Amino acid sequence: MTITEVLQYVDRLVKKQTGEHLDDLQKTVIQGLWQGKTYNQIADECGYDKNYVGDVSRKLFKILSEQLNEDINKYNFCWTLERVTNSHHFFALVNSKITWCPLYDQQDKNQSINKEEEITKNTRYHDLTLAPKIANFCDRTTELETLSHWLTTQNPRLISVLGLSGIGKTTLVKQFVDLNIQQFDVVIWKSIKLSQSLDTIITDIFALINPEPIQTDNKLTQLFNLLRQQRCLIILDDVQELFTSGLAGQYKTEYKDYKNFFTMMTEIEHQSILILIGQEQCQEMLCLDEELYPVKCLELENLDNTEILKNLGLQDEESWLTLLNLYEGNPAYLKDVASLIKNIFLGKVSEFLTEDSLILTENMKSQLNELFERLSAIEQQIVLELSKYNQAGSREDLRQALSLSSMDLINGLQSLQKRYLIKTINGEKISFNLSPVFREYVRTCRQN
Repeated sequence: MTITEVLQYVDRLVKKQTGEHLDDLQKTVIQGLWQGKTYNQIADECGYDKNYVGDVSRKLFKILSEQLNEDINKYNFCWTLERVTNSHHFFALVNSKITWCPLYDQQDKNQSINKEEEITKNTRYHDLTLAPKIANFCDRTTELETLSHWLTTQNPRLISVLGLSGIGKTTLVKQFVDLNIQQFDVVIWKSIKLSQSLDTIITDIFALINPEPIQTDNKLTQLFNLLRQQRCLIILDDVQELFTSGLAGQYKTEYKDYKNFFTMMTEIEHQSILILIGQEQCQEMLCLDEELYPVKCLELENLDNTEILKNLGLQDEESWLTLLNLYEGNPAYLKDVASLIKNIFLGKVSEFLTEDSLILTENMKSQLNELFERLSAIEQQIVLELSKYNQAGSREDLRQALSLSSMDLINGLQSLQKRYLIKTINGEKISFNLSPVFREYVRTCRQN
């Protein structure tokens, strides 16, 4: 869509609602919003107060929302209009002429139109080379609907998808991207394990969109200009790699620039989304109220049905639920153990269960070892102690067994919760229970 088409379409909707065509200020506001400008920038250009420009915008959003049955605001204005027009036989609707706002001379106006048309010709830039291929997606329908609901009605700028390693975070987000990719002009998928430098990631983004070299002294500013001008979706996987081997969510010194970037995503006006996938939530989001800031957090729970075990070569379907519960409904654990059962027990789940113990595959041990090494010394003391209990342990039990101050003990418990390694149980006394698979790993691989 060019800006001329946008103005024609909005004018038709406003005329239908109010009986009046767009006035000059309304046209200026629409043009500014379409170009990714802030209320301040629009106000400076047309000589009106910023608050008045905001009021005009909100009245337009209200009209458009009622006419299109969409929740339209300044964050989703551009991409919502483009999506709606693509599905409503747009060109049949825009057959009237619109007089341009006289606040711009004819030469600048034509240049703006030409520039807008040039951008529109190359509006889709998708780089999913680092995203996983999904062979089988199951039992995350509710979580998928949650993400889609946020996208269409909540307009978050920063989303965290969190959970234990192997729980299905990356698969869920990839499925979400596949279903919604056409709603974004730019889609970029990066793994922090493969590219940890924010500077490198920004350079890669611009290299995809524009082969011309970018200015080296203000890359972050240029990135936010892009996030305002185009509807972008950036996914950063394995975000826990930015954090130290200590209490959860603490940045390594060399990656403090991400802290600034994540904060700016929530504070600067733009129309894009950043999705963070990881085992630990960044501190910036922990301090923000989802009711007041454009942030959302989705924590993945264990799978609770056996759909994932189909087509894995397993027999004895009546025993599948027992196997699912034994391995906490973790997709990665279940696929590993299914392969073991298929090879060693010829797929007979009931025979595997007669072992009457939780068998850890070598792959599980490797993943859990990596997770254990990320723990702080305090956390390691706590999990070593909790692994000795067959039942949950209280703070008093831990305090008596460990030489830790109250502050260290409580901070350690909170950090383990953030890593999804312990659960808080509300009973006669508040107590804490280790993840069963992780407990078995600590007992067999870490106890002296």
